[in-house]
Amino acid sequence: MRALLQRVREASVEAGGAPLASIGRGILILLGVTTTDSDVQLEALVKKISGLRIFDDPQGKTNLSCEEIGGEYLVVSQFTLCADLSKGKRPGFDLAMRPPGSEQLYRRFCERLASLTGRPVKTGQFGASMVVALQNEGPATYWLEMP
Repeated sequence: MRALLQRVREASVEAGGAPLASIGRGILILLGVTTTDSDVQLEALVKKISGLRIFDDPQGKTNLSCEEIGGEYLVVSQFTLCADLSKGKRPGFDLAMRPPGSEQLYRRFCERLASLTGRPVKTGQFGASMVVALQNEGPATYWLEMP
């Protein structure tokens, strides 16, 4: 599993011109599921994100978690995180898990994150062409990959 985390002041997602979800301060997670992923990688990624201290404390140090600041999560599926750009000019997507397996892992990831953190987890629409808007706070962007 691959995740791109962005610390945000706010973020939203829409599909077909209709709003799907929005959050205030929190973490936007773009999630890619690879062909080798299972519940093992899912659980490791959720545990890593849960309690991750990427928000500033009053002294300006990154000592606070999303849970500690009362933040929210927005999780958007993004199979392009699994792209292989090593050959040619066109991305290859052989590493990306196809539905329905990828959708099942995506949904379980969201459910497990909500359960473990006790925080709201909002989502995009799996498989849809979406528009994601955000105000990155920092800017702070983090890459996580669970092999």
